[in-house]
Amino acid sequence: MDGPAADGARPPPPRAGSRLCVRCGERKAALKRPKTLEQICRECFYIVFEDEIHQTIVENSLFKAGERVAIGASGGKDSTVLAYVLSELNRHHNYGLDLFLLSVDEGITGYRDDSLETVKRNEIQYGLPLKIVSYKDLYGWTMDDIVKAIGLKNNCTFCGVFRRQALDRGAALLKADKIVTGHNADDIAETVLLNILRGDIARIENGLIWLYHDPGIYSPNAYRGFAREFIKDLERMRPRAILDIIKSGENFRISTTTRMPEQGTCERCGYISSQKLCKACVLLDGLNRGLPKLGIGRTKAGAGADSDGKQRIKRSERNTSSLQGKHGNFDF
Repeated sequence: MDGPAADGARPPPPRAGSRLCVRCGERKAALKRPKTLEQICRECFYIVFEDEIHQTIVENSLFKAGERVAIGASGGKDSTVLAYVLSELNRHHNYGLDLFLLSVDEGITGYRDDSLETVKRNEIQYGLPLKIVSYKDLYGWTMDDIVKAIGLKNNCTFCGVFRRQALDRGAALLKADKIVTGHNADDIAETVLLNILRGDIARIENGLIWLYHDPGIYSPNAYRGFAREFIKDLERMRPRAILDIIKSGENFRISTTTRMPEQGTCERCGYISSQKLCKACVLLDGLNRGLPKLGIGRTKAGAGADSDGKQRIKRSERNTSSLQGKHGNFDF
């Protein structure tokens, strides 16, 4: 017998495009899952993806029949997939949940308007009631107004704090028992890295994620941009880097002797806070008093106060090193 097989050598592997799905063995593989390294077809991916979500819900007892669940809907791909999958699983497996779409309108002209139209289409497609809460109604300010007052630097602090509270307030209006939000692996890896950089390891151990949303047009210098850029560089060198970062975050543990902040409620609005006033009320107070940096920088009384008793913001001097990147300077 002639040829490579006669010498016991293996024939060359078939091209990736001609490989069959390892699940069904019938259709051509369309993708390779980073999680399992399986090459599967599109149809099998849908089945496996939805089944894994169902198993996660059941094994962790995430829901109880009769609960009202608000789905955070931004109009992006992650929240749209979440709304579709959860509504399908609720119907197929009889979870018995009352599902709602909950969106936040930050008041960014020409940006949020378009994504809210997508959410309104989801409302019709999936047959889920939609509630939209806006910064203007809740706080009396839109993000356009806030950026005019504070500029492009530090405006992400306002948007992130207000948005998280807006979701909670919207859920309260819906009388929802739980809020669910959609995140992909990149989002979670970025959050793990950001919490490490900020020294907030407790948030990682407790499984709490800073709600991620599309940065938008007002965040050219957002810290998350640095984390995203760094993680993508790692992924190019090592494809499993993102999953490894997530796994590392899951393995973090806080010393039992570490003193943790005590959770209470804001004296002004009743929102969850570890201080007398929650961050949203502090930021809003600064905006309303014409001191938008009040909740961001450090304040000093006495020499730093004017005749009306208003505190002026004095930025503390410190030695900093800067990380240069596409998103500006990252001081740490």
